[in-house]
Amino acid sequence: MQNRAAGDISFTMKSAFRTYRDHQQDSNLAGDAVIADQYLNPGRGIESDAPEIVAFARQAAGPATDDIGRAVSLYEAVRDRIAYDPYDRLGHAESCSAKRALARGRGFCIPKAALLVACARALGIPGRLGFADVRNHLASRRLLEANDGDVFRWHAYAELHLDGKWVKATPAFDLALCERAEIQPLRFDGRDDSVFHPYDQRNRKHMEYVLDRGQYADVPFDAIVATWRTHSPRMLDESYYAGAKAFIDELQPQA
Repeated sequence: MQNRAAGDISFTMKSAFRTYRDHQQDSNLAGDAVIADQYLNPGRGIESDAPEIVAFARQAAGPATDDIGRAVSLYEAVRDRIAYDPYDRLGHAESCSAKRALARGRGFCIPKAALLVACARALGIPGRLGFADVRNHLASRRLLEANDGDVFRWHAYAELHLDGKWVKATPAFDLALCERAEIQPLRFDGRDDSVFHPYDQRNRKHMEYVLDRGQYADVPFDAIVATWRTHSPRMLDESYYAGAKAFIDELQPQA
């Protein structure tokens, strides 16, 4: 179930995301029951009740004693223990599954964000998914060709409800990938939004948010695939990654 209607909103990093006040107004429309229900329960792609996810969440949270500390530990575990890998059977719902990403030890932005949300819910921290279209300058030639350009639709991030507000966290790119690409890994402190920057530390183009698709309690797989089928049909053809090396080894160097 979507928390708010997605709109055709073009935006820059300064205006890309709605403020906490906007989120809080949305949440207050239905009261605290919204947080207690749809953002804490398991979903089709957010299998927060799966024993392996519960075990992973508890282990990853470590000795942290508060929700913010646990959320930061979960973020770092999902970011770095699950390698970023967009080469998958994207036309199948399992490609977006949190449980499958954990089992494989790799996944792209959607299952990694879903896994972070699932782990948070497993520990009683409300979580949901956010989506945006992005112009991504960190890609392989194979991926750019299959996507038919550098605008990637339905990029996913997580939102966790911490200390009375929704905070964005983007666990997509793992530390090893960032080191290969010579970009700084995204940090998350549990208090401020952690989203991709338009430029990296060497002033090269990195990520531009171009369309906000809203927040969801679960993976909106049918809507995602419908968009890909229209704009990037080759992404749904499994032959596009036949013979591919690991994504990290095919990554195009930045100019």
